[in-house]
Amino acid sequence: MKRSKIALASATLLTAGILALAGCSGGGGNSGDNGKTNGGGNASSIISVNGSEPQNPLIPTNTNETGGGKILDSIFAGLAYYDADGKLVNDMADSITVDDPSNLTIKLKQGNKFTNGEEVTADSFIKAWQYGAKFSNKQLNQSWFADIEGFSATKDAELTGLKKVDDYTFTVKLNSPVAADWSQRLGYSAFYPLPSVAFDDIKAYGEHPIGNGPYKLASDSAWQHDVKIDLVKNDDYTGGRQVKNGGLTIVFYASQDSAYADLQGGDLDVLDAIPPSAFATFKTDLGDRAVNQPAAIFQSFTIPGNAEHFTGKEGILRKEAISMAINREQITKTIFNGTRTPASDFTSPVINGWSDSIPGSEVLKYDPEKAKQLWAQADAISKWSGKFQIAYNADGGHKEWVDATTNSIKNTLGIDASGKSYVDFATLRADVTDRKIKTAFRTGWQADYPGMYNFLQPLYSTGASSNDSDYSNKDFDALLAKGASSADQDAAIADYQKAQQILFQDLPAIPLWYSNVVGGFAEGVNNVTFGWNSVPLYYEITKG
Repeated sequence: MKRSKIALASATLLTAGILALAGCSGGGGNSGDNGKTNGGGNASSIISVNGSEPQNPLIPTNTNETGGGKILDSIFAGLAYYDADGKLVNDMADSITVDDPSNLTIKLKQGNKFTNGEEVTADSFIKAWQYGAKFSNKQLNQSWFADIEGFSATKDAELTGLKKVDDYTFTVKLNSPVAADWSQRLGYSAFYPLPSVAFDDIKAYGEHPIGNGPYKLASDSAWQHDVKIDLVKNDDYTGGRQVKNGGLTIVFYASQDSAYADLQGGDLDVLDAIPPSAFATFKTDLGDRAVNQPAAIFQSFTIPGNAEHFTGKEGILRKEAISMAINREQITKTIFNGTRTPASDFTSPVINGWSDSIPGSEVLKYDPEKAKQLWAQADAISKWSGKFQIAYNADGGHKEWVDATTNSIKNTLGIDASGKSYVDFATLRADVTDRKIKTAFRTGWQADYPGMYNFLQPLYSTGASSNDSDYSNKDFDALLAKGASSADQDAAIADYQKAQQILFQDLPAIPLWYSNVVGGFAEGVNNVTFGWNSVPLYYEITKG
């Protein structure tokens, strides 16, 4: 949920369901295509779900891991929230207006309150954001405020871009023209408001947080460290996430195997992370209560931009041939037990604007004959020599898919293709970062927020921090900049899709598949929907 670069995480972690998407089939009712189960339930029932002990006290600007994030998203309400499909829905905000590419006006709904009775006002947001951005406060989510005018990553500075207009209105001035995209980030927990009491003793507040969301802590002792946290419905919340149950018990499991055993035994209602040990059996074990849906995680491999035989026209032909030589359907079925979905673009199916029909995406289809033709055309330019390898870290559980992928390439193109094992992730990344690597290498991305720009800009823009192939295309950069500055989201999506057409022409990375969320729920539990970030929409769940 909070990690942005999946190149920094092992496949074992990813397949364990750290991030993910939407959808679930039915138990105790008919399952619909929208991933929801139907049926009634007891509105006073407490729903038990899996979680983990938060890393820090529950402060929105200092929480960037899933354990604390699940709790914060339940007890706080921000300007907006993301629905199951990742679309932004106003919550405390009455309106979020992009005035121009660098300026926004935010108007709040009146009458919303924290659970201590304090009203949610413009100051609730402004003061919380100023605190989160202040260098000396050393908040883990400080960088989320970097686009606001006045931000400094190295010294204490006021966010001069935040201006209070009245008690329910404030404006935001950005230091770059990305207001349209920036507005889509406002459902993230770093932007939650805080009551004034939080600043009296922020650490103590984090142990007993006072929020304004659909749930609240059941009591002063609700958080039993390393055991669980008990939440109950907040009857004063008036936003769109109306709670249909009596509350949540989030159990902090030490292992996913233990959580899965409790789910099977009826001692846990909903699980969002099936252990890898059960990948081959969980669908049989759970039947129509099993969840396996695409996620906001994109996986690929990258060929260095200056690699021999992979520059100019020859390089384009060879990358196209290699891509079309990979049987993604077979690999995701046999190696991953169907917990991956073959890629059809450079983003994710859970992201607004995702498409499986972008011109050029046919290069992702397994077509052995076409692959051979393209390879022969490249050979006519410069005869192939050497071998093709994909580097991976041996400590991450990647050997099987790398072997399957390179075998598919080898068998189709008739070349020497294999994996190249690095002892650990740090060693692999050191060679990638220092540009010492000469082979292809595994890459990918996990979304920070549900926006196409977040999948494209960090990886492929000229000079971007995660642009591992040193790819540069001025037309691609221009389309991204145009989309990010557009106040019309449909127009922005159109620009991002045009930008992806360029990526399919140049193939700075070879898309492989999307990781899935794998989870399930117990008998008698209804209305289960897994959101874009793999976390169930707890407020909709019923049982009994």
